[in-house]
Amino acid sequence: MPPAKKKVSAKASESRFSKFLRITKKVMKWYFIITISWVIICRFINPPFTVLMVLRGMEGVVKGKGWKLEKEWRDYDELSNNLKRAAIGGEDANFASHYGFDLKSIQKAYLKNKAGKPIRGGSTISQQTAKNVFLWPGRSYIRKAFEAYFTILIEVLWSKERILEMYLNVAEMGDGIYGAEAATQEYYNKSSERLTKSQAALLIAVLPNPRKWSPAHPTKYIYYKQYLILKNMKRVKLP
Repeated sequence: MPPAKKKVSAKASESRFSKFLRITKKVMKWYFIITISWVIICRFINPPFTVLMVLRGMEGVVKGKGWKLEKEWRDYDELSNNLKRAAIGGEDANFASHYGFDLKSIQKAYLKNKAGKPIRGGSTISQQTAKNVFLWPGRSYIRKAFEAYFTILIEVLWSKERILEMYLNVAEMGDGIYGAEAATQEYYNKSSERLTKSQAALLIAVLPNPRKWSPAHPTKYIYYKQYLILKNMKRVKLP
């Protein structure tokens, strides 16, 4: 190839790369602006629905069950302290002191899973809140990366009280049931403000798979988890 053509080709490649960089920078800039703004808005405004709620509703329609979405928001001070302690005792013992990630729990989960023991996660309440509010269900490294990003944002921009409040209001707690208030109305026919320690622990015990297990029909395993949560609740300090 003649030198002149080589120079033109090199300049064209450089131009395409520069254009790619400019576009990438713009995309990243707007991504950060939009996501940070979204998190700030959710610090003050309760989300009317989440991606998971919509997907579950559509799934119900496709299966012929119809659309089901039961939820009723309760502010932090309206939620039972028994429920808050149960959530922390059952899901994230170091919630009040960590900054979004519990490295010891992650390491324990990794070692257990590597040893072939029953798979368990090391996700904190902050991570689960980030996933439940801003992301889609599923398991992938890409989603985990987004989860880590949003976890950092909510830890920086929200209070611990807001994170726990959000978690207890959007978590899936049954088929088409979201949040503690809707769950306690469904299973105990009363408000979440009046949950006993035993009821709160049972409600949290089913959270890993609320469509498989139910507080209305606990298995021996769920009763055992309830027992462990009740023990942990004694040591829990609320944020």
